Amino acid sequence: MLKRLFDIIAALCSLVILAPVILVVTLLIRWRLGAPVLFRQARPGLHGKPFEIVKFRTMLDPHDKDGNTLPDEQRMTRLGTLLRSTSLDELPELWNVLKGEMSLVGPRPLLMEYLPLYSKEQYRRHEVRPGVTGWAQVKGRNTLTWDEKFKFDVWYVDNRTFWLDIRILLLTIRKVLQREGISGHGHVTMAPFTGNRPPSDRF
Repeated sequence: MLKRLFDIIAALCSLVILAPVILVVTLLIRWRLGAPVLFRQARPGLHGKPFEIVKFRTMLDPHDKDGNTLPDEQRMTRLGTLLRSTSLDELPELWNVLKGEMSLVGPRPLLMEYLPLYSKEQYRRHEVRPGVTGWAQVKGRNTLTWDEKFKFDVWYVDNRTFWLDIRILLLTIRKVLQREGISGHGHVTMAPFTGNRPPSDRF
């Protein structure tokens, strides 16, 4: 209850204080990338239940003129790189926090297609609401291996406290200012997860 109350108050205050920043980012994306300004996608939330995450758009259209899917490296823009390095693209997720679909702190919501690839232990990351930031983000973000990321996520599930959340939020501010862990090796974000457990151990 304390965590949810803090989420609501902090998200509301952040939206009010950051309203000018949100407006400027909205105008920049509309000018440089066009419409839509927001990126929406189904992601697994608490207990794996889908919800629609909302972020600022950072990439160009996913297909070329012939309808072929382009890799992220070709779709990423300078503006998008700036938004991701400063985590400004995550600001609309405060709306997801207000709606109760996300928390300020928790395991990051990944792709729906990853759900059947998790081991039973990895799937435990969905025992709590996904977060705008989390223990794995302050421990290395996209420079971590998938195995490391999931271990940090499950560790958070087992050890979460209000004061740990405060610590993670403060560490997140430092990470953002230092712009650490933005990209994985050879990728603009992180390599796709393909599963790393035998089928008999998958959820």
